[in-house]
Amino acid sequence: MSDQDQYQRELDVIEEVKDKGPAGKFFGYAKISGPGWLQGAITLGGGSLAGALYLGVIAGYGLMWLQPLAMVCGIIMLSAIAYVTLSTGKRPFGAINQHISPLLGWSWLIATVMANIVWCMPQFALGTEAVQENLIPSIGKSTGSTAVIVAILFAIGIYVNHLYQSPGRGSKTFGLIIKILVGLIILSFFAVVGTLTASGALPWGEIFKGFIPDPGALFRPSGTFTELINASPNSEFWEKHISDLQRDKIMAAFASAVGINMTWLLPYTLLKKRWGAKHRDLARVDLSIGLFVPFLLATSCLVMVSASQFHGQTKDILDQSNMPTAEKKEFYGTLSKVPSIKEAYPKLPADASKEEKEARAAGIEKMANALPLPDKQLSAMLVDRRNIQLASTLTPLAGEAVAQTIFGLGVVGMAISTIIILMLINGLAFQELLGKPDSRKVYFIGCLVSGIAGAMGPFFWGKASAALAVPTSVIGGSMLPIAYFTFLLLMNSKKVLGEHRPEGKSRIIWNVLMVFSTAIATFGSIWAIKGKAFGGFPAGKVGIAFLILLFAVGTVSFLKNERKA
Repeated sequence: MSDQDQYQRELDVIEEVKDKGPAGKFFGYAKISGPGWLQGAITLGGGSLAGALYLGVIAGYGLMWLQPLAMVCGIIMLSAIAYVTLSTGKRPFGAINQHISPLLGWSWLIATVMANIVWCMPQFALGTEAVQENLIPSIGKSTGSTAVIVAILFAIGIYVNHLYQSPGRGSKTFGLIIKILVGLIILSFFAVVGTLTASGALPWGEIFKGFIPDPGALFRPSGTFTELINASPNSEFWEKHISDLQRDKIMAAFASAVGINMTWLLPYTLLKKRWGAKHRDLARVDLSIGLFVPFLLATSCLVMVSASQFHGQTKDILDQSNMPTAEKKEFYGTLSKVPSIKEAYPKLPADASKEEKEARAAGIEKMANALPLPDKQLSAMLVDRRNIQLASTLTPLAGEAVAQTIFGLGVVGMAISTIIILMLINGLAFQELLGKPDSRKVYFIGCLVSGIAGAMGPFFWGKASAALAVPTSVIGGSMLPIAYFTFLLLMNSKKVLGEHRPEGKSRIIWNVLMVFSTAIATFGSIWAIKGKAFGGFPAGKVGIAFLILLFAVGTVSFLKNERKA
């Protein structure tokens, strides 16, 4: 089917269901859904995997509601972005520069490119690790095997993006590949949950209760920790440490739902499909089918599995004979912050000798082992588990090969789908960056930039993560509410939307929902970045100041342009 035939089919379905009720429209639109699946493919990546695992470890089933709420807010704003784009038919980067402020437009573009480049690195690392640990452990972790896996992931990313830029059958094949990858992710984690359910390991009553929002749970440690905190002589330290750690995990999970680059992806993929004002209802349903449902199912499954296997668990960590090196380092790293140990063994200067570092580590370990059991149990409960450990816990229920293969396929699917879409977004961003919106050459330059940076992930991400992740999370975190705020202004612009601007009751509903979503994103961003520092530089404070500046510039520019109109 040619692109023109597909476009006409979409219009025919829209005309066919226009007089039907909500159910009829939903099932009709489901047959022609498209761009929403791209959003689902990028959000189901390493960030969502880590966020869900962390939530399960630190909060059990108590925060099952958090990621769905974040996605609801995201879909509200993505729906607004779709409405503006489809009503005007204009490329949003130019529209923002013209009608709001070039400062907002260029900040949005730069934050998107940074996010694409930096967050592609852990996706390659995640995919490589899943192949080496879950799917084909026999190949080992040598530099050679890592390079081969990275090359395959890179080639897949480039080839599938080639299909995206190909007319007709190539573009259709691209969409099919994305849907298959998303389906693979969901089916894999469904199989994991089904295995646990059959064994009676999941308390479904407690799980359903966890979907009821409880904002107070954001600011207090899970009840699982309370008894041990009270029993510890360092209770004040643990109360603060767990609360701070929980905040970081919560924001990691919240931010992974909808990122700054997703706000860029949607409008440009809609324009590529030549959708217009007639497709606005379809676009909203498409986001529900391709984005919300897969995200809800996959992340909920992961939180459930992580909570059932690791929340409040200590045996796998306190059993020193089997404790992996990374987990051992994290276990003692947490205990080194206990006041008595921190005072006895302060941080060494950067130029400390190897002998000094080893002596300090041995001293910390000795003092940590002498701490009361509640302190050691609390530290063990807080150790982050990885996908290899989660898959291993299923071995008694499903067998070694089945457990590792099922979970490994889901993780690899997550990595590949996200690599593809991060490359795609960067290609679209580079077209705007260089002012050549129709250039395939520029598109592939953008794909290569993020892909090559990502390919370095398995080799350098561990060392580079601190240096790259902090500034990127600060810039991306401060820009997400600005992207939301910018499209909130555009939805209220008579100059931009003209006769398409919502009026009356519709306008009130849109604004209530958008203000709610923007307020939550703003609160979350400030809460997450306020304490961030980079080499002594107060990056978090600068990010918040920049956020305030952009809000002020956007508001003033909007009012000025609307008066002119």
